[in-house]
Amino acid sequence: MQFGMPTLIENHTLEDNVNLCESLGLKFIELNMNFPEYQVDKLEDTEYFMSLADKAGIYYTIHLDENLNIADFNRLVTDAYLETTRRSIEVAKKFLVLRDKYGDKSQPLTINMHMHHGIFITLPDRKVQMYERDFDVYMKSFETFRNKCEEWIGDSDIKICVENTDGFKEYEKKAIKFLLGSPKFGTTWDIGHSKGIKEIDVPFILENKDRLIHFHIHDGREEPPKNHLALGDGDINLAERLNLARIRNARCVLETKTIEALKKSVKWLKENGFETEV
Repeated sequence: MQFGMPTLIENHTLEDNVNLCESLGLKFIELNMNFPEYQVDKLEDTEYFMSLADKAGIYYTIHLDENLNIADFNRLVTDAYLETTRRSIEVAKKFLVLRDKYGDKSQPLTINMHMHHGIFITLPDRKVQMYERDFDVYMKSFETFRNKCEEWIGDSDIKICVENTDGFKEYEKKAIKFLLGSPKFGTTWDIGHSKGIKEIDVPFILENKDRLIHFHIHDGREEPPKNHLALGDGDINLAERLNLARIRNARCVLETKTIEALKKSVKWLKENGFETEV
């Protein structure tokens, strides 16, 4: 199995993240575009990123900005996010060389994305999600997004994976199913997020299990809701989730938020038969 790490806020530089990744025997870093140092214009300095990865024998995946909202009603905003996605795909194409050298060629290189809920209007008796009310407009944006991503990715071995967060809305499930109609899209199962919301997304995730190609692995609890815990510090049946990842030949990010929790998680993997390379 291929295990990697996220970019951690305690690490102020790419070098810090790369050195930690190498020292723990992990195979890749998921570059988080919520950080200023991993904005697309920074990622486009691919020679710098690739030289550090080459020295450490690792590769990269990409996590798009969580604010990415390709269905925003403001077309200026939508166009900016589409352009960000296009340029991120171009970076990923160059990173494929690293995947081929240090990763598993049977696993597509992933670009992870969240679904943006959009805004809601509060009425006296309920909240109305604008994307639900204007569903046809919402889906038109996803049609454009899917078509453009297919064009931009072309025949490159790259997939965009939709991650669960705090519970998919019904209109989002329809949009995800539409995206999964394209071979350029798959899903990410964040097992900590789903645990923290009492596994309400699990039926939908498993319904589309054949498109599951990426995992965010961290422990979690339902009561009180917690996630991003070190492996072994929560209530998730980790072995069951990891065995599914193995069956799906999915890449796994150990998505803790601290260096200490990451180290503890790597230790847990070794002690429980899910070996990393060190």
